Amino acid sequence: MKIAVMGAGAVGSYYGAMLARAGHDVVLVGRPAHMEAVRRQGLLLDMLSFHGRVPMRASEHAADAAGARIVLFCVKSTDTEAAGRQIAPHLDAGAVVLSLQNGVDNAERLQALLPQPVVPTVVYVAVEMAGAGHVRHHGRGELVLGPSPRSDETAGVLCSAGIPATVSNNAVGELWAKLILNCAYNALSAATQMPYGRLVEGASVLDVMRDVVDECLALAAAAGVTVPGDAWEAVLRIGRTMPTQLSSTAQDLARGRPSEIDHLNGYIVRKGGELGVPVPANRVLYSLVKLLESRQGAH
Repeated sequence: MKIAVMGAGAVGSYYGAMLARAGHDVVLVGRPAHMEAVRRQGLLLDMLSFHGRVPMRASEHAADAAGARIVLFCVKSTDTEAAGRQIAPHLDAGAVVLSLQNGVDNAERLQALLPQPVVPTVVYVAVEMAGAGHVRHHGRGELVLGPSPRSDETAGVLCSAGIPATVSNNAVGELWAKLILNCAYNALSAATQMPYGRLVEGASVLDVMRDVVDECLALAAAAGVTVPGDAWEAVLRIGRTMPTQLSSTAQDLARGRPSEIDHLNGYIVRKGGELGVPVPANRVLYSLVKLLESRQGAH
């Protein structure tokens, strides 16, 4: 099956490599330096269970996604509309698009631009770019897909490639569950440039995280969203299962790039204002990351 990855950074390249190892025809669409390295010598995939180069096609142009039956849409939340417009003319009529993005509204924003079904997909994986053409996997890798006519079939393709994938009828709640994790960890990891395992050992850090989680849960309830599972236990589990992971926000700031904070704690701040739910801990973390971005001139 031809599979395209739109926005092949660490997350997209990892899943693309897993699918390519399973024999699928995968094309990555991403930044020039990374794509050139993959074209030259394949993607160097660094995992506990595998270390080697995975040959894949790689391009800087959305047109090369033409003919794909599955599209993993992995661009930053800030680039959803621009990337959606780029890929729209090239999508196969029978394609299904999986939004593997942080935040809770990307699939909805993307669906407004595409006639193909867009499936909100929650990502639980710890990966990083270790250099152009080099992805390092730190742990996990599960995907939770929202419902669609193609979701069960697509989950089967992913599972056959060694990617744990399930389908949930509460996609909005699942997205909020991931958002809560991001709100608890990303800004703190970015401000300190610390991985999760060290971060949670800091003085009063778990107290701050608990405040963030409680605010998010109160806001979800006000918005009529049912968040599955135990959100606080999920936060604690991240510290145990991804101890060496830096947040994507920390990685963005380290590279001088704008982060997705507007779609994480910033989303909570805006939604809290709309619904009259106080979110002071989220507001502090959002403000802190925006200050750090402005100080280092992220653009």
